[in-house]
Amino acid sequence: MSVIRRAPDRPPATSPNDERYLDPRDLEAELRRTFQICHECRMCVGYCGSFPELFARVDRDIEAGVAEGAEALTYEDFKAIGDECWQCKLCYIKCPYTADEHAYELLDYPRVLARERAARAQREGIPLVDRILGEPQLIGELGSGVVAPLSNLVQASRLLRKVQEKVTGISSEFPLPELARKPFSSWFAEHSPAADAGKHGSVVLFATCYGEYNTPGVPEAAVRVLEHNGYAVHVPGCSSAGGDPRDAETGRLTCCGMPNLDGGDLDAFMAKVKENVALLLPHVRRGRKIVVVGPTCGYTMKKEWPEYLHTAEAREVAAATVDMMELLVQLGREKKLNREFKKGLGTIAYHAACHLRAQKIGFPGARVLGVVPDTEVRVVEQCSAVDGTWGMKAAHYETGRKYASKLVRGVADADVIVSDCTLAGLRMVKENGATVLHPVEALAHAYGLGPTPSLDPKS
Repeated sequence: MSVIRRAPDRPPATSPNDERYLDPRDLEAELRRTFQICHECRMCVGYCGSFPELFARVDRDIEAGVAEGAEALTYEDFKAIGDECWQCKLCYIKCPYTADEHAYELLDYPRVLARERAARAQREGIPLVDRILGEPQLIGELGSGVVAPLSNLVQASRLLRKVQEKVTGISSEFPLPELARKPFSSWFAEHSPAADAGKHGSVVLFATCYGEYNTPGVPEAAVRVLEHNGYAVHVPGCSSAGGDPRDAETGRLTCCGMPNLDGGDLDAFMAKVKENVALLLPHVRRGRKIVVVGPTCGYTMKKEWPEYLHTAEAREVAAATVDMMELLVQLGREKKLNREFKKGLGTIAYHAACHLRAQKIGFPGARVLGVVPDTEVRVVEQCSAVDGTWGMKAAHYETGRKYASKLVRGVADADVIVSDCTLAGLRMVKENGATVLHPVEALAHAYGLGPTPSLDPKS
């Protein structure tokens, strides 16, 4: 048995607000303690490549007679183990040794590896691939709109993608999302709210970077569905036709920051969190919920913003944040959900995204779509191994495909494939050759609201 104690001397540092967070010795001790407990348990061996890497390196030292457990692991071991973690958070959900389970070990495997990545970035700098992938909003601003056709032509070129991979480290095989000719905010500025919008109150829509610049059909469907269910929709920095002109007088929301956190760029992450909290707080204090159409952004806003910023304002915003389909489930409980559907959806394979599961709110999209007549929902609880940026990297592409194979098989033979996660959808598009919808797009189709994506049944 290892000489490493299972119980921490004091609660582990979980954010930069703790002076120990970037301290090398404290971090090294916490990594070893965490890895020792995981090595003794081994329950999570199949979740990602990080655990097999960890177990192999600890076993190596034990077999060599230089350690009884994780005490001989080196800095290079920590890096290799951390590089195979794509922050799906599933190990935390299942772990019996966490604070959520009231365990004295206070284990948080994904959080300590995020801490390792931040400390590594401080020591070695942030790699180019993480600098690029950490700024989806900037990429969207530069590549969408009038230049979108050219941007998409470049992305479609196999030769140019190969060159890009060599220079940037972004996989030439991963299907990057197309850039929109008309970003969501441009559509919203021209949109006239539905007649019933506002009878149940108002909400703020966090469209996400991908919703704004890559998949505007998702937040557009969200607006239609929310208005159809009696909500007025506000978008900071953008007023709709006939909407509140004060919305246009504020700054625009920026990225949730998770891509920066993936690369260990704490400064960029914190700057974005502070900017977003300042913009959202006045809406929250007017009693508005913040509705998010992406589970990674929703998780980040609920879990990471208050932890990293550590202010009452960040906690206030986090408490007001809800997933798009989570809000509709709440409406259903209150008997306020509009159930006048015009179309059935057939057999749906619903991918339960990891960052949705990490929020511990169940599968709200599956529950809402399940009330649509002539619709059968099959939940597929498998990981896409993308994690926003990890699966896009050339170094991890094939590993990601391997771990996503259960998902790829699980969504086969359905009339409609649905996922709350845009990037997980891209993985399925690549591997299955199928159309993948966000659940709110499928719901808008069932309601018969406006133009909807093609629901191309699998043959």
